[in-house]
Amino acid sequence: MKVLVVGSGGREHALTWKLARDPRVRQLFAAPGNAGITEAASCVPVAADDPEALADFAAGRGVDLTVVGPETPLMAGIADLFAARGLRIFGPAREAAVLEGSKIFAKEFMARHGIPTAPFRAFDSHNEAQDYLGRMEPPVVVKADGLAAGKGVVVARDREEAAFALRTMMVEGAFGEAGRRVVIEDCLEGQEVSVFGVTDGERVCVLPPCQDHKALLEGDQGPNTGGMGAYCPAPILDEPALDAVREKILEPVVDGMAREGRPFRGVLYAGLMLTAQGPMVLEFNVRFGDPETQALLPCLGDDFLDLLLACSGGGDGGDGLPSGFTRGENPGRHAVCVVLASEGYPGPYRKGIPIDGLEEARGLPGVTIFHAGTAVADGRVVTSGGRVLGVTAAAGSLAEAVAAAYRGVDTVRFTGVCFRRDIARKGLEHLPVNSFRSGNLWKGFKPDTLE
Repeated sequence: MKVLVVGSGGREHALTWKLARDPRVRQLFAAPGNAGITEAASCVPVAADDPEALADFAAGRGVDLTVVGPETPLMAGIADLFAARGLRIFGPAREAAVLEGSKIFAKEFMARHGIPTAPFRAFDSHNEAQDYLGRMEPPVVVKADGLAAGKGVVVARDREEAAFALRTMMVEGAFGEAGRRVVIEDCLEGQEVSVFGVTDGERVCVLPPCQDHKALLEGDQGPNTGGMGAYCPAPILDEPALDAVREKILEPVVDGMAREGRPFRGVLYAGLMLTAQGPMVLEFNVRFGDPETQALLPCLGDDFLDLLLACSGGGDGGDGLPSGFTRGENPGRHAVCVVLASEGYPGPYRKGIPIDGLEEARGLPGVTIFHAGTAVADGRVVTSGGRVLGVTAAAGSLAEAVAAAYRGVDTVRFTGVCFRRDIARKGLEHLPVNSFRSGNLWKGFKPDTLE
């Protein structure tokens, strides 16, 4: 098979790393890729936000499956374009991707279908939003309606902070059209957890849960980022709880989208808050998370490609999940990803700083280095983004994975490197870890796949 992965970050490096391990993948491409992805795939100079050029490349090179990493090309309709040209792709159509593309649509959809989420109001008038805010009891959450590069959500602890967020989004236009409409919702209390459901449009396969660490500093302090690390599986969700998430959240979403004429194929990412009333949805994404994917994929078995093929669309389409199949199993593995970021992130940061210790770190048992924001200059790997690397380790227990990941972290060096020392601490405090059943994703099921 020939497979194309769209994107250039740590998530896409993890996807190419996983797919390269499948012997059926004879050629692997990444568009545009990064300095680390070149070790697993051939990087091609096609932008991730150029669906036409990506379709031309896939058609011209006879690509059998395209896997979309970031959300922007999905919202731009890349899956629709590929389907129209008879090209097989993993990722939802534009009308389904609106679950991530519009916070207002997602909240109103959940209200229509009885999916648990925080009470909310949507506004396109700054004055009306400000009046409503004056009647609320802080803390509150203010969300830009559209895509805002992970920066469009503000958890405001007082009215002044909330008012500043409203003014920044709706009046000053900090996020352009994405912030002209907003959602104001109650602030939920509890622990966050990420659950990924891969779906063929009817059935849902639930993967082991992950826990992301969004705050820049240890103890969940400081500004929010795109994610400073993650671990998998998160023991706070045991198997009965995961079944409940599938039955009460993921399956109703897939069913509801189908009934509304927006069939969803691909991966549905539910960001959940575990409240005293049970899991409630914070947000939906329509692609694999970053950095959660770096911790998730080392925990899966050898049948990841089968899962993508079964739930792909376009071309000859996927075969669909087998009847009664609901759980992607964890083969007794635990993984931890620690993000190494540039000094100044999530604000302005320098680029082009040389990185040392990569080869040494890769030689450590169980350690894999996923590149997120790197480039090559004068023959050396240098920084090129805010989140630079995801130092990931897999082991037979969470404690072993944590220890191995930080051995890798202490081996990699670049000027101004920033990271957290408490990734997965919540998971360790929740031990004993639940035991996911061992085995492959498919329990012997092998759909017809392209050679």
